[in-house]
Amino acid sequence: MPAKIFSAAILGLDCLPIEVEVDMSPGLHSFAIVGLPDAAVKESKERVSSAIKNSGASPPHHSNRRVTVNLAPADLKKEGPSYDLPLAVAFLIASDQVGMKNLDAEKAIFVGELSLEGKLRPINGALAIALMAKQKGFDSLFLPKANVAEAALVEGLEIFGLENLEQLFLHLEGRALIVPAPPTDITQYYFKEDSPFDMAYIRGQEHAKRALEIAAAGSHNILMSGPPGAGKTLLARTLPTILPPLTMAEALEVTKIFSIAGRLNESQPLLTQRPFRSPHHTASAPALVGGGNHPKPGEITLAHRGVLFMDELPEFHRDVLEALRQPLEDGLITVSRAQGAIEFPARFTLVAAMNPCPCGNSSNPAKTCLCSPTQIAKYKRRVSGPLIDRIDIHLEVPAIKYEKLADEKNGEESAAVRKRIESAREIQKKRFTNLPMVTNSEMSIQQIKEFCPLDSTGQQLLRTAVENLHLSARSYHRVLKLARTIADLAGENAISAGNIAEALQYRPKEEM
Repeated sequence: MPAKIFSAAILGLDCLPIEVEVDMSPGLHSFAIVGLPDAAVKESKERVSSAIKNSGASPPHHSNRRVTVNLAPADLKKEGPSYDLPLAVAFLIASDQVGMKNLDAEKAIFVGELSLEGKLRPINGALAIALMAKQKGFDSLFLPKANVAEAALVEGLEIFGLENLEQLFLHLEGRALIVPAPPTDITQYYFKEDSPFDMAYIRGQEHAKRALEIAAAGSHNILMSGPPGAGKTLLARTLPTILPPLTMAEALEVTKIFSIAGRLNESQPLLTQRPFRSPHHTASAPALVGGGNHPKPGEITLAHRGVLFMDELPEFHRDVLEALRQPLEDGLITVSRAQGAIEFPARFTLVAAMNPCPCGNSSNPAKTCLCSPTQIAKYKRRVSGPLIDRIDIHLEVPAIKYEKLADEKNGEESAAVRKRIESAREIQKKRFTNLPMVTNSEMSIQQIKEFCPLDSTGQQLLRTAVENLHLSARSYHRVLKLARTIADLAGENAISAGNIAEALQYRPKEEM
């Protein structure tokens, strides 16, 4: 009789249960794995054989039988070494070396990479697998001990951490039972004030700090332009310190992404601070938006629910910048391949920085710009109009004068700013109850009409701005969303003309 147990496959950011079937039949020895295995899965038969032998059992190559392993569904590509453990267990059951006396095989999932001596190595995507197991009605999950804290974030599922293959034999035989892991205590990981960046240490730049506060409150995209050394990078790095902590649902979502991408630290099984990603300007389009033969999340997905900082924006390749259009508009990126399309979430706050010209001094009155008008125009054209139109806040960051630099008095701390932002976010949370959005920047045209009504003065001001500044339809709606956030920060229900005026000052100067 063939033996059958369950494992899991990761597809994008989703998981699917995989049936691992092993059949043994008379004939010359062979060990075949079918069901679209990749190279790592094909090589697992060598790891599995050595691990079984070094764990005290009889490996496949000691039998004079044909061993056939089927990974179903057969039309789904199987990747990675996490099938080692289920392959070993299924073979041992099929060869009558291990009995399932203490477990219902239909209700358990096995994942893990085996070393040649039978020890379990950690895998990627443990949280995603645990979430799938609970959703599909499985009772237990067997995986490497290093992944236990991550998987135990999911309640209502028995998590068994394994150090080696022999330990699993004894458990399945009922001779030495493994105690399920307790639920992970999340309080020890939740929001620690350990960032070296704080708004209190930024000298001057009050206008920029105000713009960052608005951007954080409504998750609006921002572009800072200014001479080198003005503090653009420092300002960007303080943005995570004023963002509210992740909710539990968001923390699980972000942790799942980092786990699948292999970026999760074993000592930090739950990410509670919003991610801050800063790709170098030489990054390729697949590195930014995700992709590869087997699509993996890129930087914009790793920045989901956090900040994507793109320093020296015009230095990025044009195709990389243009790839940002869809995620900035829709909050997701669709990676299409011949086998199908995979969607990755990408609801991030874009913070971009650039110099005003190639030499960087055209906006610095203390230095002479060496660039010709043609060079400046060519430099600015590296960032396309459609991309500029998708950025809510355009900010000039001037050079800092000596008096500000020498001032020893600290400014307002990030913690104080964060309290105002949390209040504004709470207003938005109540506003969008039962709606698939969290912040004002995510509003569609329908929600803008519903939640951004203007009085006659505000309508007249916006009408004048559209006519004189030649705002596009997208810019018009982004001004309204920005004004809504400014009103929320002030605790006002209605959008005033003053809110509209402040939102309009963040449009690019070219429009004015």
